[in-house]
Amino acid sequence: MNTKQSILVWDIPTRLFHWLLALSFVGAFITAESERTRDLHLLFGYTLLGLIGFRLLWGLIGTRYARFRSFLFSPTAVRDYLTSLLTRQPKHYLGHNPAGSLTVFLLLGLGLLAGITGWAAYNDTSGGEQLEELHEGMANAMLVVVFVHIAGVVVSSLLHRENLVRAMITGRKQGEPEQGIRYRHAWLGAILLATVAGFWYWYPQTLAAPDTHAQVAQRMTHDDQRHEIH
Repeated sequence: MNTKQSILVWDIPTRLFHWLLALSFVGAFITAESERTRDLHLLFGYTLLGLIGFRLLWGLIGTRYARFRSFLFSPTAVRDYLTSLLTRQPKHYLGHNPAGSLTVFLLLGLGLLAGITGWAAYNDTSGGEQLEELHEGMANAMLVVVFVHIAGVVVSSLLHRENLVRAMITGRKQGEPEQGIRYRHAWLGAILLATVAGFWYWYPQTLAAPDTHAQVAQRMTHDDQRHEIH
């Protein structure tokens, strides 16, 4: 007897993190090459760092499928799952599958490194050429993982006959009733969304405020060094 029904798998904070991270990464990537969009690049970059910080914490204390321990797989498990894709009958997972878990950890790690090196390069008055190159390398590597992640979502959705994009919007999948999580944690989702919205409102205000002479000198020096590098 089939007892599967629509159950809650992804809580609201996890879903909001997913889409806000995607937005922040795309925003940071497309504003990275022009000095005219530097402030937007910084805005998205700081947002990405903050979101990753939240996800690292939520991965320890969050709901069942959001916790890292629920999708910690061995290299052998990842290999076996990837091999099973060729048979078109891979094992189904309610949370992240082994291949998906690998992309999650890569995105978190690369995003963290990209954010830290970007911050360090921007605040390094000695030029930071190596930091900038490292920052760009991390961002490009993250873009590759994003494309792999998207491809994996498409393949898994087709093989398992479930819409994973819709699941990350609604939070629901088909499963046994006892497998679902109990709480959506809407209150935490509201705090997360309000924090990001507040930062996006507040940050441009700080840029509009008059700079001190030291800040102006530091920014001019940094810009001159960036032009010399390029």
